[in-house]
Amino acid sequence: MRKKRRERETKTFYLHSGQRSEWPATLKENRERSEDMEQVKKRWSLEGKTALVTGGSRGIGRAIVEELARFGASVYTCARGETELNRRLSAWKEMGLRIDGSVCDVSSSSCRKKLMEDVSSLFQGKLDILINNAAIVIPKPAEEVSAEDYASLMSTNFESGFHLSQLARPLLKASGQGSIVFISSVAGLVGLGNLAPYGATKGAMNQLTKNLACEWAKDNIRTNSVAPWFTKTEMAAGFFADEEILRAAIARTPLRRMAEPEEISSVVAFLCMEAASYITGQVIVVDGGVTVNGFYPAKE
Repeated sequence: MRKKRRERETKTFYLHSGQRSEWPATLKENRERSEDMEQVKKRWSLEGKTALVTGGSRGIGRAIVEELARFGASVYTCARGETELNRRLSAWKEMGLRIDGSVCDVSSSSCRKKLMEDVSSLFQGKLDILINNAAIVIPKPAEEVSAEDYASLMSTNFESGFHLSQLARPLLKASGQGSIVFISSVAGLVGLGNLAPYGATKGAMNQLTKNLACEWAKDNIRTNSVAPWFTKTEMAAGFFADEEILRAAIARTPLRRMAEPEEISSVVAFLCMEAASYITGQVIVVDGGVTVNGFYPAKE
C-alpha cells in the first residue's frame, strides 16, 4: 500500500541556549491557524460596516466618528453647525477616513426623516450601526427651568434618539446584525446639581435601551447605552471654568481625572463589533469609578 505523502514544511526556532531546533508543521495546520487569525480580526473589526453617528463634529461624537472609521466602517454623521462640520469633513478626507455628513437639527422630526432617507440612499437600504449621540445641556436649578428649556432638552436628547431608532429599524434589520448605541450619562444614574431635566432625558434613554433590546432582539438588533462621566469636551468646558467644581468632581472620582473622548469612543466601537455579539440591553458606565465611590475621600 502506498503511503500518503503529507505536505509539510519545516519551522526553525532557537532555544535560549542558542541551539537550533526544527519541527514539522503541516500546511493544513498553517492554513487553519491563518483562518483562525482571520476570524479573530473579523471579530475585532468594523471593516465593511456602515454607521450613522449624530452630533459628530465635536466632543465625544467626533471621537466616535473617527474611532468607527479607523476600525474600517463607512460613517455618516450630522451636526447643526455647517462651518464646523465642513471643516471636520475636510480634515477626515485628508486622513483617508471614509466619512460623509450633512447638516441636521435632530430636534426636528422632518430633519430626522430627511437624514434617514439620505442614509438609506447612501448605504443601499442597510445600516449596521446607529449611534444616538447628539445632545444639549441647559444647567439650571430645577425651579428655573422653563417650558422651552424642557421641550428643547427632551426633543434633542431623548425624542431624537427614539425616533431615529424607529426610522433606522428597517435598515438595521436588513443588515442582518444591527447595533444601536445611545450615549447616555452618569447624570441619568445619580443626582447631579442643576441637571434635573437633562438627567431625566438620560434616565429615560437608559430604560428605552432595555426595552428596545428586548423588543428588537427578534430582528437581531442589539441595543446598549454608554454612560460617561465628565469628559474633556466643549460641552463640559463650561462646568469646569469654575475651579472649585472641577476640584470637587475630580476628588469624587477614584481615578482622579476627567475622561478623554477617546476613552468613551473605544467602548462604543467595541459594542458595535462581532466580539460584543452577546451584549444587549446594558448601560455601560465609563466614569473612572465615580458611581461606585461610596465614601473614599480624596488623597493627595
